Amino acid sequence: MGIKVLGAGGAKCKSLEKLTREIVGKNEIQATIIKVEDIAEIMKYHIMTTPALVVNGKVEIKGCVTYAAFCS
Repeated sequence: MGIKVLGAGGAKCKSLEKLTREIVGKNEIQATIIKVEDIAEIMKYHIMTTPALVVNGKVEIKGCVTYAAFCS
């Protein structure tokens, strides 16, 4: 599984990356997590708000950092 955390490096982006790593670790999910801060790369996903979480190429979460978002 490929996971990308998109964001310029602000507090919310760091929180989403930390939460993602915690959830992947606790659930023993085989995944590669990449932090993407390059604006040109982020724009390829056509999102207007960050942070965003991309799983296997699909934007799953954008503009929020909540555990509930992972459960829906």
